[in-house]
Amino acid sequence: MGPETGRIFWVGMEYRYMPPIARLLEHVDNGEIGKLHMVHIREHRFPFLLKVGNWNRFSENTGGTLVEKCCHFWDLMRRILQGAKAVRVYATGGMDVNHIGETYEVNGVKKRPDIIDNAFVSIDFDNGARGCLDLCMFAEDRQHEEVHVVGSKGKVHAEAPACVVTMHMPQPASSRVPPAKGQYEQHTTSENTEVPQALLEAGHHEGATFYELEAFVNAVQSGGSAVVTIEDGIEAVAMGVAAELSIKEKRVVDMQEVMALIDGTGPASAGAAGSGPASASATGSEAAEEHAAKRHKGPVPSKL
Repeated sequence: MGPETGRIFWVGMEYRYMPPIARLLEHVDNGEIGKLHMVHIREHRFPFLLKVGNWNRFSENTGGTLVEKCCHFWDLMRRILQGAKAVRVYATGGMDVNHIGETYEVNGVKKRPDIIDNAFVSIDFDNGARGCLDLCMFAEDRQHEEVHVVGSKGKVHAEAPACVVTMHMPQPASSRVPPAKGQYEQHTTSENTEVPQALLEAGHHEGATFYELEAFVNAVQSGGSAVVTIEDGIEAVAMGVAAELSIKEKRVVDMQEVMALIDGTGPASAGAAGSGPASASATGSEAAEEHAAKRHKGPVPSKL
């Protein structure tokens, strides 16, 4: 939906706007580390918080952890790789520590949570780059995130909540002699990305929500376009659906299979049935399908 309609449909993906990650994106976009080959994202954190009606405890409501939560990571990978699309996904994970023994009453029936709490996910992209997610929801008493991007000329690394960005530019290596002592430090630079204290106190993600809302308001007021489009949202949800399905069925999932499900041209049952840890419920794909349907209709109200 472009500015000519007078309306903007903007998908909320705040990780792009975290100050250390925004700075990482500047380095990447400027071509400082060369052609991009690898993206690695790690989040080690505390378990999911309780939400209204305990809705986030069940994959039938959320599509699963790798959809509901990790859609932000999939979007960030694609943004780093400048819009590259996932080709295939392999994931391994499970519900090993969190929520075991919990029960919740849903419509008069007692149910046990079925959302995974840890996973490794590997993704091949259509530009030849590779992505990896390392997620653990019981590792630390903080929300600790790291993003590593490796190119043909160097590596850039962002960390939160520390708000530190590190650049390393390796030198041509000898075939017989290892790098000299201190060579890494000599070719490495670090910088802190400042975040106003008021934003730090307002919530998590180092002020990212504020910065994204600011960008959204600016786009509305100036007649600009959405930075995070409906297509970006669909791709992120689809990657999560593929990862959940990969864990459930213990196999590599081709993205064409998932996109066919979203477009309504694939088997209706693909990844849509079942419950338990890593169940690829229909919820995530149905949400994406709804967005896809809207994409082919007229204008919809502006939203974030």
